[in-house]
Amino acid sequence: MATNRVRSAFIKWLLVAAGFLFVGLGVVGIFLPLLPTTPFLLLAAACFAHSSERFYRWLLNNKWFGPYVRGYREGRGIPAKVKIFTIALLWVAILSSAAFVVSNLIVRVILVVIAVGVTVHIVSIRPVKRWPPTAKNNP
Repeated sequence: MATNRVRSAFIKWLLVAAGFLFVGLGVVGIFLPLLPTTPFLLLAAACFAHSSERFYRWLLNNKWFGPYVRGYREGRGIPAKVKIFTIALLWVAILSSAAFVVSNLIVRVILVVIAVGVTVHIVSIRPVKRWPPTAKNNP
């Protein structure tokens, strides 16, 4: 019985640590176009939801991260201008990396396939008029 409690506490600690790791990667993703922000913040939210109600609420109510998680969870979408900017930045970064950084043809193809997949995903997200999405500007 005590072993189960120790294991449970250890798993909760690992989930909290993973949650903060994903928040950190999400922050880096805000500044690096090749690293996605929202998926990492969603992973952090999932980790916190299973380990710490306090950190989960912190993430959802955070001034910078909350809109990403809430907007995605509630299916509110993103503005067309943000889509265009994101896709353009993605392709500039991918093509620059493929042309100037990566010499292996297979890796270049993988980069382009990833860019196509991300582009399809971004295009499939419904547009919204204002960002960040909040209850006030969503009907």
